Amino acid sequence: MQAHCNLSKPLICFAFPLMFSDRALQCQRCGASPANKDSLKARMNFSSTTDNHSSGPPVLTVSALNQAVARMLERSFPLAWVSGEISNFKSYASGHWYFTLKDDAAQVRGVMFKGRAQHAGFTPRDGDKVEVRALVTLYAARGDYQLNVEAIRRAGVGNLYEAFLRLKEKLNAEGLFDPARKRPLPQFARCIGIVTSLQAAALRDILSALARRAPHVRVILYPTPVQGDGAAEKIARAINTAAARAECELLLVCRGGGSIEDLWSFNDEAVARAIVAAPMPVISGVGHETDFTIADFAADLRAATPTAAAELATVPRADWLATLETHADDLTRALRRQLGEASQTLDWLSRRLTSPATTIAHERLKLQSLQARLLHATRIPLTQSRYALLNLRTRLAAHIPSTVAPRNALLEQSRRLSGAMAAQSRHGRQALAALNAQLELLNPQRTLERGYAIISDAKGHVIRTPQALQPRHVITVQLAEGSAKVGIDSVQATLG
Repeated sequence: MQAHCNLSKPLICFAFPLMFSDRALQCQRCGASPANKDSLKARMNFSSTTDNHSSGPPVLTVSALNQAVARMLERSFPLAWVSGEISNFKSYASGHWYFTLKDDAAQVRGVMFKGRAQHAGFTPRDGDKVEVRALVTLYAARGDYQLNVEAIRRAGVGNLYEAFLRLKEKLNAEGLFDPARKRPLPQFARCIGIVTSLQAAALRDILSALARRAPHVRVILYPTPVQGDGAAEKIARAINTAAARAECELLLVCRGGGSIEDLWSFNDEAVARAIVAAPMPVISGVGHETDFTIADFAADLRAATPTAAAELATVPRADWLATLETHADDLTRALRRQLGEASQTLDWLSRRLTSPATTIAHERLKLQSLQARLLHATRIPLTQSRYALLNLRTRLAAHIPSTVAPRNALLEQSRRLSGAMAAQSRHGRQALAALNAQLELLNPQRTLERGYAIISDAKGHVIRTPQALQPRHVITVQLAEGSAKVGIDSVQATLG
């Protein structure tokens, strides 16, 4: 909320020292009265609750008061640069930064949200001297006065930082920093190029890390000054040389830590464009973890330090050998599983698969069955039709006059024939009974029942005369109800 006094420039007055009555609108701090009282009331836009007494001051809720103060602060203080020392710095998982900005006599809370913090170019630490461009505001929920920071830079490098931001915004607008443009790193690079100074301590760190992690990798150095007059142009030329020779699969652009002036060669547009134009992926490792350069944003991957760049560029031999062994074991298990499944499938198919001969025989039986059913299906109607036709013929003949007399004669002859056949059959049965009685009389069993016997020798021959018998022979005597073995002591013939 801003109220204008009748002075040459506006005076900012907070809500709580302002008191109004029906007689006058007057600032209690400066005593000024606006010319247009109605416009001042309208501009204040308070959500207030007033009592029924017109002479009393307006009563504000806490929310209305905080909102009014927040609006007043935001209108009264446009974006301004504020310098101070960072303390109580906290970076949360959300990406937001919270800190206190202080000097020898005062302090104020500050917040930098993720959308701004991710483009800050460095991560501040407690004790850093910084300059922030911020909007003065009030967090209404707690009534805390704070700075909503939109940009942050290290103190004392204002001009350089402004140049850094301008170049960063320009290249970002052209798409050079677009994540979609970033190229993936080769998983197992066989040759790595290094763009740095021969005298740089970072070079020894990089070579030591590469020798320790991947001694088999070939290393090519493209030496260049990394600071001083003309260093940016020479760095870009070294990157272009590596790109033109196309000897390596991965390029490291590195230097050790230093001040912003020492690192400034890596904030050059030519260096950024050379990195983007290189045919191979580029890892930047410039300065320390908190240092950000234009080269970092242009590179395909940023490393916190030169040593970290070497570690990101390689996979230790032991690690990839272990990975290969793991993959080999996984492949072996997968092949065994697939072979087992294929074997089970083959067994299942073998059980279902029958020989061609069996299939043909089965189909032949089906064909024969179908033929029999077809023949039966056609024969029954034909037979039924034939019987029906004969029946119709018989019925038809019974109603034809010319066939009545022959039919009657035929019926008479049939009756006479039946009678003759019955008489003949009766005579035949009587004759058969007489012959059966005679045969029964001649039955040997009946003779045996009358007391006679049949004598046979050991060979079963019937003995009819005494001459066929010899003493000490054993004969069989067949009686009506059994037989007996009899030994012969003597034989006597009966004279006639």
